[in-house]
Amino acid sequence: MTEPTFEQAQRELEQIVERLEHGQAPLDEALALWERGEELYRVCAGRLDAAQAKIEELAKRVEASRPAE
Repeated sequence: MTEPTFEQAQRELEQIVERLEHGQAPLDEALALWERGEELYRVCAGRLDAAQAKIEELAKRVEASRPAE
């Protein structure tokens, strides 16, 4: 199974949270949903961390390429 995109993971995580908040799952299913939610959270956090690092790298490149005043 391929890793979902950030947006797919976020949507699925939101659905899981909604189901858990509304008590729409029996205990065994709720535990499985919780575990899946943790996996999705790690995917989202990892993607956000990678995006932040890329933005910081690009900002450094822009700053380094500016002519001195």
